Amino acid sequence: MTTADTSGLGELSEGQPLDDRVNNRSQKPSNEAYKAFMATGWAEDDAELPARAEVAPYAAQRRRALSERFPGERLVIPAGPLKVRSNDTDYRFRPHSGFAHLTGLGLDREPDAVLIMEPVEPGTGDDGGNHTAVLYFRPLAGTDSEEFYSNARYGAFWIGSRLGLEQVSALLDLPTRHLDEAETAITSNVGDPQFGGISVRLLRKVDEMVDALVDTVRYNTAMDPENVDLSALDALDGELTEALSELRLIKDAWEVKQMEAAVAATVNGFTEVVKALPRAIAHPRGERVVEGAFFSRAREEGNDLGYDTIAAAGNNATVLHWIRNNGTVNAGELLLLDAGVEADSLYTADITRTVPVNGTYSEVQRKIYQAVLDAADAGFAAAKPGAKFRDVHQAAVKVLAERLADWGLLPVSLEEALSDNGQQHRRWMPHGTSHHLGLDVHDCAQARKELYLDGIITEGMVFTIEPGLYFKNEDLSVPEEYRGIGVRIEDDILITADGPVNLSAALPRNPEDVEAWMAGLAE
Repeated sequence: MTTADTSGLGELSEGQPLDDRVNNRSQKPSNEAYKAFMATGWAEDDAELPARAEVAPYAAQRRRALSERFPGERLVIPAGPLKVRSNDTDYRFRPHSGFAHLTGLGLDREPDAVLIMEPVEPGTGDDGGNHTAVLYFRPLAGTDSEEFYSNARYGAFWIGSRLGLEQVSALLDLPTRHLDEAETAITSNVGDPQFGGISVRLLRKVDEMVDALVDTVRYNTAMDPENVDLSALDALDGELTEALSELRLIKDAWEVKQMEAAVAATVNGFTEVVKALPRAIAHPRGERVVEGAFFSRAREEGNDLGYDTIAAAGNNATVLHWIRNNGTVNAGELLLLDAGVEADSLYTADITRTVPVNGTYSEVQRKIYQAVLDAADAGFAAAKPGAKFRDVHQAAVKVLAERLADWGLLPVSLEEALSDNGQQHRRWMPHGTSHHLGLDVHDCAQARKELYLDGIITEGMVFTIEPGLYFKNEDLSVPEEYRGIGVRIEDDILITADGPVNLSAALPRNPEDVEAWMAGLAE
């Protein structure tokens, strides 16, 4: 580049704000003639109001349950903003799960939206609750606005149409207002309740702008701003986060249907992977072939992946969170596939199967696989209403520890290994056996321990059962024939009054059934 060229670039950018420069690639004209032309000749928006969504009454019941927890307090639940992936490109938007649960909005709708639950006289709010809820969001810029064609983030010309305020209100049976009004709704009359003010609870770390707004109004309205108790305020917000997680411990009928749909799509994805194994074996990055086969099904049938796919062949299957997926897939090895489709409602499945790449388990592979399957079955037997959630893990790992002892791998007695001061078996099974499942792959993660690990298994819960054994190539404490073998079997279960129902039962689990299934797909 010549000196003259460099000087010219300097002149071009002189006086241009840094934030505007990301749009230089667009080369949008800014003259008045262009603006006038772009403002005319567009068809009128005659979109009809949609029918009320099936989820609307369920979301209203969830809001009512939350309202019972926090009478007299304003509750602020942001959806979250768009997140930058690189420079001026954003990730596909996904709202915070707490927001999605309380509104029923899924897909990629309404970045920056905020649900505000305003306290009213007890019993006079929505559905006889203690609050009235309003959803604040920014409608897309329509043809009557210059942003329609000039704003690449929020202009319909750039990103397509979305439902407006009236349409979303009709869909969700929930009042809506423009996002411009949210600041006033969040900050008005905030202060010490002893003096007629309103206490605010915020779902934090979702939207930095809302966090800053709430922090500012708390300081500005405090009786003694220099001595504001930040830890007490954090505790208030933490209790709201906790409550939103605990609301999801029991799934309603609509949520169960979404889980069933996500699982069904995931089963189809696993089928596509088995069909793609010949191509994966021939590819230098066969794990990427596996990953891509599943992803295509996730996008065809759902919204996206529920989490990054683990497509781990050979020794990579012993890496618990292997998501690089850049390894080879070789005949004679096992492929551990841990994957889930996220439905349009944002509910996700989470299933794992460990299959022989060439269609047949070796003797050692089958022995290890059978041990994991027996452990999973023990977990199923323990997953009964009235039992503790942690009982599922204890039942599964007891089976695994017994097999490890039988194989001569434990350096201590079985009893010592299973004691709190032992746990040597966890060298080969270091993770938990179960986690709740729903809007998040690890759902309800902020729930209190007494309601989660020490909680009672209850009808309507959905969680995984996923024991495993992992013998790394570099693990010299096991016989050579075990090394490089990782096995995990994971199913998604729904707790009913009669016990657990395996939502993912359509995918075979027994080794003989797995082999027959793979052979049938290869024909």
